[in-house]
Amino acid sequence: MARPPFQPGDRLPLAFYLRAVTAVARDLLGRHLRLGEVELRITETEAYGGPRDTASHARSGPTPRNRVMWEEGGRVYVYFCYGMHHMLNVISGPEGRAEGVLIRSCEPVAGLERIRERRGGLQGPALLTGPGKVAQALGLDLAWTRHRLYEAGGLELLAGTPPRRVRTGPRVGVDFADPADRDRPWRFADADSPWVSHPRTLGR
Repeated sequence: MARPPFQPGDRLPLAFYLRAVTAVARDLLGRHLRLGEVELRITETEAYGGPRDTASHARSGPTPRNRVMWEEGGRVYVYFCYGMHHMLNVISGPEGRAEGVLIRSCEPVAGLERIRERRGGLQGPALLTGPGKVAQALGLDLAWTRHRLYEAGGLELLAGTPPRRVRTGPRVGVDFADPADRDRPWRFADADSPWVSHPRTLGR
């Protein structure tokens, strides 16, 4: 399916998010996240398919932590993982679907010094290849949950340059899921970017 004809720098409208989660996850590649002086280009995503997806946070129904997943797409879901890392997710689909996309990796577009400051002075892909690293580089915490990405101000999701090629593979860290869900090729990555985590587990 062709990507919607947005111009670079356009803020993505609500309609962009109200689609199947795998379509949104793939179409997020090359889009830009901007918050303050920091701007990142998305290079890797993972799709999570709602209550029937045993790899998803929605698998056990709504909880105080994940309730935003049941809301209309275009909202942010940030959760705290292993007591260490915040993770940025983009909710997709209409209200009640409970689908979302984890932003796994990005590459810097603007604000590199601020990114390096937040990431302990690291350089190169180690700055942003992993979902906890992305949220840290943007300065996100749990307070950003329910933020609307399609509205002006704060964290915004912008049109950017799509990848020439996309690689897919299984999601990372979901060994607890049923085999069929564990092995779904629902991780999407820019095939020509070094800013990708676990590249050896991606197909050609």
